[in-house]
Parts: sequence; C-alpha cells; structure tokens
Amino acid sequence: MPSTDSPSAVETSQPEVAAPLAQTQPNGKGKQPEGAQQSSANTEKSKSNSNGKPAGNAQETSSTKKLTPAELKKKAKEEKAARRAQTVAAKEAESAPAAPELSPAGPSTVPQPAGGTSGSQQRGDGQKGSRTQQRTGGPVGNSRNLPFRGSQKVAAATAAPVVPKKEDKTVEFFRHLYRQRTTSIADASKEVHPAVLALGLQMGNYTICGSCARLVAMLQAFKSVIEAYTTPPGNSLTRHLTSHVLSPQIDYLASCRPISISMGNAIRWLKLEISKVDVDTPEAEAKKDLCGAIDVFLQERVTYADKLIAKKAAGKIKDGDVIMTYAKSSVVQRTLLRAFSKGKRFKVIVVDSRPLHEGKHLAAALVNLGMDVQYCLLNGLVHVIQNVTKVLLGAHAMMSNGRLFARVGTAIVAMEANEADKPVIVLCETIKFTERVALDSIVHNEIAPADELVTPGGPLTNWEDMKKLQICNMMYDVTPAEYLHMIVTESGNVPPTAVPVLHRMGNESG
Repeated sequence: MPSTDSPSAVETSQPEVAAPLAQTQPNGKGKQPEGAQQSSANTEKSKSNSNGKPAGNAQETSSTKKLTPAELKKKAKEEKAARRAQTVAAKEAESAPAAPELSPAGPSTVPQPAGGTSGSQQRGDGQKGSRTQQRTGGPVGNSRNLPFRGSQKVAAATAAPVVPKKEDKTVEFFRHLYRQRTTSIADASKEVHPAVLALGLQMGNYTICGSCARLVAMLQAFKSVIEAYTTPPGNSLTRHLTSHVLSPQIDYLASCRPISISMGNAIRWLKLEISKVDVDTPEAEAKKDLCGAIDVFLQERVTYADKLIAKKAAGKIKDGDVIMTYAKSSVVQRTLLRAFSKGKRFKVIVVDSRPLHEGKHLAAALVNLGMDVQYCLLNGLVHVIQNVTKVLLGAHAMMSNGRLFARVGTAIVAMEANEADKPVIVLCETIKFTERVALDSIVHNEIAPADELVTPGGPLTNWEDMKKLQICNMMYDVTPAEYLHMIVTESGNVPPTAVPVLHRMGNESG
C-alpha cells in the first residue's frame, strides 16, 4: 500500500538515517551505493520550485513562521550564546603566542543519538552553521588555511627585535636622594616669575652655588614677585600670596636644585611675615612693607653677620700663621681679606677637590691681592697638614647635635687636622642653624649628576654603557662635633653644643 506521508517528510527522514550509517562505519566503508546517490540527486532536483529557490528554504521559512514564542526565545538564546562563544574564541586567539592550526578532518564526526533531533534544533544548527560560514568566508572544513583575528599582530610582535633593558645606574643605598632636575624653562609653570626662572637656571648650573649666595638671590627674586603681585578680587593678600603665588616659585627652585637649610629658614620667615599683614592694610602699603622687611632681613642675618664673623675670626689670625681652608666659603674669604688688610702676613693653603673645584676661584682671588697661597687637591692633604697652624672651614649648615654639614671632603680635612692636633674653627651664620639632627650623610644629602665626575675623553666617558658600574656624586658630608674646636657666629664664639640654643634665640628674635 503506498505511503500517505508527504514528500517533505520523506526527504527529511532520509538524511537522518543515512548520517548515522556513514558515521558508524569507519575507513570509508559506509559509502552509499550508486542507486542511492542517484535517487538522492533526483530528490535534490525535485526540491526546486518554479522561482528557482530550493524547496528546503521554503519549508524552513514556512516552519519558522509556525514556531511558538517559547521556541523563538530558545532560539534567540542559542544564537546569543553562539556569538559570545565566538567572541571569546577571537580574544583567546589574539592573546595566544601563535595562531594554532585546525585539524584537517574538518567538522566533528561525533555520532548523534539514534532517535535524532527535533526539526527546530536542526534548523537552529543549520542557521548557526550558515552564520559561521558567512563570517569566516567559507566552509568550516576549509578554515584551516584562514588566519585568526589578531594573528598578524602576534606575528609582528614575535618578529620584532628584542631591545635589551637599560641598566639602572642608581646607587641603591642613596636611591631616596635622587631627583629629576629641571635644566630648562620649557617645563616651568606659567605662574613662575621671570626672575625666578633665571635664578633656577643659575642655581642648576652652579653659577650661584653657595648657601648664602642662593639665599640672597632667592629673596631678591621674591621681592620682584611681590612687587608684580596684584590681589585678585574677592581674595586677601595674606591668604592668596603665599599659597597661589609664592608656592609655585618655591617648587620651581626646588626642582632646579634642592633648597638649602638657610633658604628653608628664610622661606619660613617670609611666610610668617606675610601672615602678619593686616587684612585692612592697603595692597600697595603691604607690598612695600614686605619688601622692606626682606631688605632688613638680608642686612641683619647675612651682611652684618658676615662682617661680625670676619672681624672676630680675623682677630685669631697672627703673623706667620699657616691657615688651611677647604673649597670656597664667602665668609672665610672675607676673614682672610680683613686679616691681610690689617697688615698681618700669613700663608694660606687651599685644599680643593673635584668636580666643582671651588678652591681655584678662592686661590685666584687671594693671589690677585698679593697673598702667599698654596693650592693642592684633597689627595695631598696629608703632606701639607703638618705645617698648618689653624684650619678655617665654611658651613652649609650646623645641625642641632653640633655636627657640621658642609661640602663633601670637609669631614676628611677635619679628621686629619684633629689627628695632627690642629685647631678646627668653623665660620657660620646663625641663619644656617637648624633643628635637625644628623648622624650621617645618608638620610639627608644632595646627589648631583654623575656626569660631572666624568672627565671628557677619559676612561669613564661611556660609563652608562659599562655593566655593573655606578657613579655617586654626593654634595655634602657630616663632620662629627668632636672634631670641631669652635664655631664663630655673629652672636659670639660658641662650642658645637650651643647650636640649638642659638637657633632657638634666632627664631624668637625673628
């Protein structure tokens, strides 16, 4: 009896039976006979309709319209999951070190259950397969020769030459002292005054080097800043000048070179003076008072202080003395000039060291005045210390525990003088006193650029390319108080233990 099933049902059932047979017979033994292939071809021909469209597509379109809302929702979820899986696979392919090859066998040949799958699942799988083929540009079985997304980037990164990592030339023990210095006005803030810009460059290249010289130049530049200042509407000079105008100037100077102890004391004093300005005082009068206070401060704490120290120290120099000094100190130079102008005849030994060679300028200035001067480097200290009668040293700062903070090499000179039983006298203004305590020169110091120690054309010209070589250019060292016999200040001659007392008196009087 002929079957009453529709041709579409027969056509749908044929591939379901043929597929398991082909998959369960290995080594190609599951081939269909020629008759079956012929009938299959006839069936494919009968699927086309009058419009030239395959019958299967028409059937799929008609069946899609008959899907229930639940089936449509399930189908949408499956498509969304497929898109997510494809996105994850693309990301993994981009992050992989190389594009993996696909198996030449093509799609998986895992056998399906005997009962088959429902029509809706087959249609869903067919749609997924068609989307995959459209995105990859061809059948899934031929995707072996297609590059993965991002494979070109991975290949380019792999082929790029490996640049060796530059060796860190920072001395680990002093890493906390390293700072990036500003060497030009290109990176300066627009709020920085031109006078401060010029001062920062002069400090950076050691045109203005000494502690007191930097202090005087800084306050003179701040006078120009105050004179050009105008209080914005709705603000007061007391609150706006310090935070919005003075702070950017200080930050720029600190980026060119670290602020010295004396400069820090002067900055604190100036901020205190600005805070004392009455709110009701007119702006012009307040600015005039501040500039006048700066002039008085420089006159009392620097100019008069240097004169008093030079007068007291010159009284300790006698005829026939051999005075040793290290590097260059303005107050020591003033003392030697005053003693020479009083008719005293003595010899001066200037000890110097690299890289600044400040002692050369002091020796040249003394020779031009007709004084007897001997110049030697630090390595010749032992040979000249025996004939010395007194040692005069300048100071960058005096610490609260009586230790001297000065140019690196000062501690060696003081130690050798103490070993040879020679008196060491320190000439220092009280503006350089600080409440800080220094036990060594590691915690607080200044690191200068290492290239300053490299001689052009010398063996260390290309030191940055030499492995395991580091150069540390320290600016200051700490001399123990037991090596110092006396400190000459504008307040009198005191022992190192009196430093905190004089510092407190100076703050109270200021």
